[in-house]
Amino acid sequence: MDKLSVMHAFRRIVERGSFARAAKDLGVSPALLSREIRLLEESLGTTLLTRTTRSMSITDAGQLYYDEATGILDAVVQVETRIRDGAGAVRGHLKINASSSFGQTVIAPILPGFLDSYPDLRVTLSLDDRVVDMVEGGFDVSIRIRAAMPDSALVARKIGTMRQRIFAAPAYLERAGVPQVPQDIAQHRVIGFLLAAHLTTWDLHGPAGSITIDLDPPVRVGNSLVLRDLLIAGQGIGTLPDFVSNGPEARGELVRVLPDWELPAPEIFAVTASRLAMDAKVTAFLDHLRRALRP
Repeated sequence: MDKLSVMHAFRRIVERGSFARAAKDLGVSPALLSREIRLLEESLGTTLLTRTTRSMSITDAGQLYYDEATGILDAVVQVETRIRDGAGAVRGHLKINASSSFGQTVIAPILPGFLDSYPDLRVTLSLDDRVVDMVEGGFDVSIRIRAAMPDSALVARKIGTMRQRIFAAPAYLERAGVPQVPQDIAQHRVIGFLLAAHLTTWDLHGPAGSITIDLDPPVRVGNSLVLRDLLIAGQGIGTLPDFVSNGPEARGELVRVLPDWELPAPEIFAVTASRLAMDAKVTAFLDHLRRALRP
């Protein structure tokens, strides 16, 4: 027995003063309505309505049940209204997870504008270069950069595409020479990114097709910003995502190596738990982030 449905039916019967009229309002048969009320009375062990072929009246127990049921039903409506009205409001606590490099170079610069737009929102930004358990960490959204997202109970939305290219400092290239073809990379001091799928194997794509270069980087780091700084310091050649390389390249601190060649472009995904798919604060943040990622 669905207690809320039965309460609603009982309330309608009392207010309409008739099983037939209440049944018509509810779109059910009078017989079904009568059976539901009989089952309710049996579960309560008392009579709520006395009825004859010509009239119906409510008992004292029935009046008590009507009053309490009315209060419960009204409270349910109020709760649903409050939730519905607040579903589109950007408020509460937004917990974001991202890699250190993406968080510092992309999210941090846009965060002040986002906070100004939504002053009632609390924000926690957690930066971690390793993939974290969103559910265990209590995160609303995690920004992940992958070639593809594995199937899971989480919801992954593509919000951008990243370019992964090869860089070195002018001073390093002047000292060690400029690679002319992809095979030359193996003769250079490569700085590798520990968490990348291409740590020891670079699948390069260029005008001559694709080529795979096997490497054994003597220096390996687990953070793209540290890798960037080592490259700027002239320590070797390495790959960087465009959101890390754009600034140093524009300032001339780094230059493209083999500019016609690059690694496969990973996608930028916003990962949420399915239960938060329509959360207003997550939607507002992702809209803000998408605008920042536009070329």
